[in-house]
Amino acid sequence: MSAASTSRSVVFLSDFGYRNEWVGICHAVIDRIAPGHTVVDLSHGVPPLEVRAGALLLVDSLPYLRHDAVCLAVVDPSVGRDRDIAVRAADGRLFVGPDNGLLSPAWRASGGAAGVVAITSPNVLLEPVAPTFHARDVLAPAAAHLAAGAALEDLGPPIDPSTLTELQFREPRVEGGKIACEVLDLNRFGNIQLTSGART
Repeated sequence: MSAASTSRSVVFLSDFGYRNEWVGICHAVIDRIAPGHTVVDLSHGVPPLEVRAGALLLVDSLPYLRHDAVCLAVVDPSVGRDRDIAVRAADGRLFVGPDNGLLSPAWRASGGAAGVVAITSPNVLLEPVAPTFHARDVLAPAAAHLAAGAALEDLGPPIDPSTLTELQFREPRVEGGKIACEVLDLNRFGNIQLTSGART
């Protein structure tokens, strides 16, 4: 594992909310592995278990994030059953999260998945790995190691990018002068995001 220090930050997105210690514990794990590296809390208000909402929030935020930041995203209804992965996109961005489609819009927007590994290295995992808290024991440590200068390949074996889970969105249809589309997100101010990409 490389000990080289870089200025990479970790951008953290989850559906954990703020009424428990989960976000703070993940911060603490990152701080132990990569002390001094900034953790940006993008949002922890993703609706519980709503993978698509988290995926949209992450991809919409990419233009405003540092290009060299490690994006850690955790919205995982099947925690313990999905592969835990780290992805290097074609443009160099790094993403860490479950292989449930959460990361797919972001790595697609970043030119596609150029390199993918399963996070399984004993040098990365916090053992014993709790079956329901992979954010603490697998994903946060992986993001921290990447921020501290580890290579993607240090985290575990490679995965064929073609096997990654991708989110699918219904295409809008125009019938009889009407547009039929899917509501993807509704925020607290009443703004609606549709499958067409338009907001109203």
